[in-house]
Amino acid sequence: MTASLEESQSKLSAVLDAIGKISPKLRQNSATAESERWIPKESIELLEDAGVFRVAVPERFGGLDLSAADQAEVLTEIARSCGSTGWVASVWMSSAWIVSLYPDKAQEEIFANGSVRVSGGFTPTGTLTPTDGGYVLNGTWRFNTGVRGAEWNICAAMVETPDGGHEELFAIVPISDVSVADDWDTFGAAGTGSVTSTVKDVFVPAHRVVDGRVYDASTGDRWNENVNGRNYNLTSYILATCAPVYIGLAKAALDLFVERLPGKKITYTEWTDQSRHPHTWVQLATAANKIAACEALQRTWLESMQGAEDAGEKMTVEAKAAVRGQVGYVVQTTKEAVETLYNISSASTIARSNAFQRAYRDIVALSLHGLLTPVSSLEAHGRVLLGLEPGTDYI
Repeated sequence: MTASLEESQSKLSAVLDAIGKISPKLRQNSATAESERWIPKESIELLEDAGVFRVAVPERFGGLDLSAADQAEVLTEIARSCGSTGWVASVWMSSAWIVSLYPDKAQEEIFANGSVRVSGGFTPTGTLTPTDGGYVLNGTWRFNTGVRGAEWNICAAMVETPDGGHEELFAIVPISDVSVADDWDTFGAAGTGSVTSTVKDVFVPAHRVVDGRVYDASTGDRWNENVNGRNYNLTSYILATCAPVYIGLAKAALDLFVERLPGKKITYTEWTDQSRHPHTWVQLATAANKIAACEALQRTWLESMQGAEDAGEKMTVEAKAAVRGQVGYVVQTTKEAVETLYNISSASTIARSNAFQRAYRDIVALSLHGLLTPVSSLEAHGRVLLGLEPGTDYI
């Protein structure tokens, strides 16, 4: 069962208060995250102490069991302090929730400490071979955000079926079974450490493997199979926990721009204070309203997801396509908001010591994520609006 609204609000407030206290340190550590291509251990420990890695864990295992909407608030504030840290936290949080769709025995193992960091992805570049009691897993996965600091990893892999076909399965392995490369070197989202990971000849017991039913939370053999409130559609949920990172980055850019503005000259003009220029007012308001519009749109899909789940209903194709399209629009629009501010910033903005340029590069880089890139997302939504098939399984 999920907590009452009052209990949930109390838990959320406690986590947000804790994040507010550590946000200066997260911001300070963002430059280190970028240079080291991975978020500092100190930042991970601060998030742990703030309760972030308990947010998506069910209450029966000592977790906070917050809703997708509450998770979005938490992730927005983390990303507002450091985009890379927000992105990693998003992956760890959403992947921990995915564990709640696995059989009880797997949940008991993985949620044993009440707080857990889980990495992984849904690109099936591995293979599973059936064996007594489970499967043998082999494969390599690129762009594995958070694997460097995770405790468990979700591996998407293909298994051959008796009729000669193939089926996609999702195995969870302890991080000790995963080899990690040092191949993450990017111009944006550099601190996410989204390296390539490899698993070789690892036995995975059957209870730590689920099939495609995970996409609509129809997996069985678990205590929460018929408990309303948290059995979200998987793709919609993943999208809903990624979008707050873009909103948080846009808010960070707005904060940073406003902080530096008073008294700043417009070079090679007679304007001695850019904050007094009407064009600045218009562009600043435009960026602020784009961000506010994205927050309002976010509430729309979160309400849609939660409403269906509270009623014990599966989301319709139309509703799922809307989430994908709306999230894609938010990715596009938050990026535009940051670009608007970047275009009226001074040349000193490009200095690596200026945090604004990092927020700009992070949101540009993350806008290319395959599941979140605006064009593909809006295409799927537009097709469904015209009564066509979405053209993708990822809605």
